[in-house]
Amino acid sequence: MKNFARLAAVADFPYRAAVAGFPYLAAVADFPYRAAVAGFPYLAAVAGRRPRIFLVCLCLALWLPGLFVLPPTDRDESRFALATRQMVETGDYVRIMNGAEPRSKKPIGIHWLQAPFVLAARAAGVATDNPIWPYRIASLLGGLLAVVATEAIGRTLLASRRAGLLAGAMLGASVILTVETHLAKTDAALLGATTLAMAVLARAWSGLPVVRARAAIFWIALGAGILIKGPITPMVVGLAAAGASLAGGRVAWLGCLRPAWGVPLLAAVVLPWFIAIGIDTHGAFFAQAVGGDLGQKLAGGAESHGALPGLHLLLLPFLTFPSTMPILLGLAAAVAHRREPATLFLLAWLLPAWLVFEAVPTKLPHYTLPLYPALFLLAASFLETRGAALSTVLRLVRPWAMGLLGMASVGLAGAALAVPIILHAPPWLGVPAALLTVPVAWLAFRSRPLVAAACAVPLYAALLQWEVPRLDAVWISPRALASLRAAWPGVPADGADVFAVGYAEPSLMFLAGPRIHWLPTGALAARAWSRLPHAAAFIAAPELASFEAGAGHAGIAAKPAARIDGIDYARGKGVELELFVR
Repeated sequence: MKNFARLAAVADFPYRAAVAGFPYLAAVADFPYRAAVAGFPYLAAVAGRRPRIFLVCLCLALWLPGLFVLPPTDRDESRFALATRQMVETGDYVRIMNGAEPRSKKPIGIHWLQAPFVLAARAAGVATDNPIWPYRIASLLGGLLAVVATEAIGRTLLASRRAGLLAGAMLGASVILTVETHLAKTDAALLGATTLAMAVLARAWSGLPVVRARAAIFWIALGAGILIKGPITPMVVGLAAAGASLAGGRVAWLGCLRPAWGVPLLAAVVLPWFIAIGIDTHGAFFAQAVGGDLGQKLAGGAESHGALPGLHLLLLPFLTFPSTMPILLGLAAAVAHRREPATLFLLAWLLPAWLVFEAVPTKLPHYTLPLYPALFLLAASFLETRGAALSTVLRLVRPWAMGLLGMASVGLAGAALAVPIILHAPPWLGVPAALLTVPVAWLAFRSRPLVAAACAVPLYAALLQWEVPRLDAVWISPRALASLRAAWPGVPADGADVFAVGYAEPSLMFLAGPRIHWLPTGALAARAWSRLPHAAAFIAAPELASFEAGAGHAGIAAKPAARIDGIDYARGKGVELELFVR
């Protein structure tokens, strides 16, 4: 028995030591919360006086870090940016081209939005090397428009300035929108157009006057959404209007949108380009965009992006971080208050289109982004009422919400720590982001969404300005271009006389130039390379022997000028390139 007592004392020691140190541990963990809350009155005062100016400043602080230093990503961003680059350089603003190939997947809208910023940056002399950041300005402005429109919906639909402010701040600080504003593609701009149209629709639903100017904004925003990404904006807006009308038992409220002249205005926005591209391509654009791209996504998982229904719901806690808890609690509260006009409208915005996105076989995380303002507005409504008369429901949902917030926090911090190790980068690169996740998650847990959004600024800066740009292994194209310019200072800006075999990512074409040649074999590359007085070739390891043999047959000793190793994340495989320059 004496020996057993000693063994029990030894076994009990870690527990007693942990309990003894818990007050100190709790004090340390609670410090960021107390420090942030101490400054909250000043933050709240500024936000309360000028909510829209505050939201714009907050979003710029959240989104500008990383915007100028992140290299072009594969594949969609580089494809969109490349098409815009070719429009600017050729002056053809009707056709959408990637190199010599037509890109008939999305309409022209995003390219028209990107082009003025590219032209302005080049005219100012700050984009002589064709950086990616001017192409991203349209996404940043689309995100700002969505946040401001969300605040307006909260002010009118929920009749609360604070609810609009909270919804806009939570949307701006969300992981999904922060990522999309850093990418030169359609989704943030689409969100801006869709949310602007929904702001006018919400005003009509609330019974507030919709003057002619606001009705015109509705139809113009609808047309802009069509020009940006085809049927998505009309689908979201149409399903919301139909769902609210059916559930509310009234349709007369839609008359204040003035469809008699609104529909012709919509046609005037969208038809000129559609007619021009139909004539220019003899209808091929519509055959590829509708029958090819859209048809494949509806029929199956296009481009290996297929998934079972429910994926968007599973990703929701991670994509809405740090507002995971209020989102889930807001959804629970919305079910109980579903007959209230404001909640009914937001559920009509959210549920029908969400079911469509879940049913479509092709799934990507950003597909449901046009529905996120409704989620954050429901969350803001819950935070305003604190879930009155829902104590039983909330007691059931709150533990799940807390667990999912913890899962999202651990996932984000763990990814920040693990990615550098996986990519053989310095392991300390992810430490700042992992540490900064803790106070943001803690503030979110303590129901301080506005302070959590403000504290997300250093977190996203640590990720997007510090860590991700330094993961050299995934930035193959920028390193390949730097090696090319070092070995051949006079390389043509349009990529002429540059060949690539085994690595054909759009980022390299965007950086090196639209006239770069993709070739299937090293032998073909050697034959073309050897015929030119000045040329360069990027050859992947599997085709290296074929290229050297072909160069030898041409009587040229092929000596590599540089070697670029890395991971092609678009394909999920390693890449070894050797650069040969004549």
